[in-house]
This record gives sequence, C-alpha cells and structure tokens, in this order.
Amino acid sequence: MGKLYIVPTPIGNLEDITLRAVRILKEADVVLAEDTRTTAVLLKHLGIEKRMFAHHKFNEHAAVEAVAARIEAGETIALVSDAGTPGISDPGFLLVRTCLAHGVEVETLPGATAFVPALVQSGFPTDRFCFEGFLPQKKGRTKRLEQLKEETRTMIFYESPYRVVKTLEQFAACFGEERPVSVSRELTKKFAETVRGKLGEAIAHFREHEPKGEFVIVLAGKPTGRREEESADDRDE
Repeated sequence: MGKLYIVPTPIGNLEDITLRAVRILKEADVVLAEDTRTTAVLLKHLGIEKRMFAHHKFNEHAAVEAVAARIEAGETIALVSDAGTPGISDPGFLLVRTCLAHGVEVETLPGATAFVPALVQSGFPTDRFCFEGFLPQKKGRTKRLEQLKEETRTMIFYESPYRVVKTLEQFAACFGEERPVSVSRELTKKFAETVRGKLGEAIAHFREHEPKGEFVIVLAGKPTGRREEESADDRDE
C-alpha cells in the first residue's frame, strides 16, 4: 500500500518550503493540486517534474474514492493546495477522511499556513484562539457573528480584498467600533502589511487605501477582566 502525504506550500514567499516537503514532492508518484497551473510554477522553481492531477472543491467529492484506491494499489500521493496547508480553508478534509476509512496511512507535514503568523504578530493572546476561516457569504453569516459576540478567545478570519471593508463594518456593528483588531495582508510577500488598532480605525484605513491581496483578520475576544499582560509562566502555574 502507498501513502497520502499532506504537503504545505508557501503562502507567498517561495523560500518558505521545508526540505522535507521538497523531498516528498520529488518522491511522490503523483501530486494532487488545487490548481495545476499554480503548482506547476512552484515545481518548476524547485526543479521537479511530476505527474499532476487537479483536486479542488468542484471535483473532490467525485474523486476521493478513486484516489484512495490508487494509494491502496501502491501509489504514493502528495496533496497540495495553491498556498498553505491543505485542509485549512482549502480542499483536503474529504480526502483525508476517505483514506482513513480505507485504512490508508496519512501523514501531514508541518509548514506554512497564513493564520499562524497573523495571530502571533497581532499582539493578542495566543494561548487560546478561535479559527473561523471564511465566514458564510450570505446565509448564516449574521447568525454566526451573533454566536461569536460572547467569544472571549482571540478570533481569526480569512477574507478576500473585495469583502474586507464590508466584513470589518459588520464586525464593528456586532462587536463595537472600539474592539481591537489586527488586519494582515500579503503575508510573506514584498508588500506585506499589518494594520493594528480599533475596528473603526481599520475601517477608515481600508476605505482610504484600496484593499489588495489575501487578508487575515485577527479580532480580540470579548474582555474578561483578566490582565492581558499576564505572562505565559503565570498561565502555566
């Protein structure tokens, strides 16, 4: 039997790929790619020639059984997304679940994912956090925000440049304009930027400066009265 490897790829800077990830991509029989054109650029940069097949949200339901069967037959397959770790707001979950159900070994490599650097550099508590990814675009969006009103953990959201201002405005209406926020865009790239402040200030900034690139919004949780400057050592005691 072969094996399924989940291989994180750079979220922008092509230097952010591990030596092990490069080795697995070289050794795999097949690479499943969210967009074969995007992955072809990365593989060419790494000097790797490999058979690729598309595996994305539009075909994954129909493809997972066939992929699991190929691995059972002895192939080693590497799954990559366009950027970051597959399965984190990207295709991957269904394939992993199907492979596990078939008794196929799955191994996930550590590597790039956008929310971790955005969270750490936000300056908000990182001991506990809530990853929300992309909120529902229409149905269920308002309900989900209402459910998060009492959330005390740091919250993390992904958003596109076309909706980021509207999303920040919705956050202000739900959580209040004074709620602290950290908005990162184009992480690891040349024009990477993080805007920190209150929601009202972030809204004003991106109304004046056209949003470009992919965004990670890190929102402070509801204040609990606990001192935010409490040290990690204090929390461990």
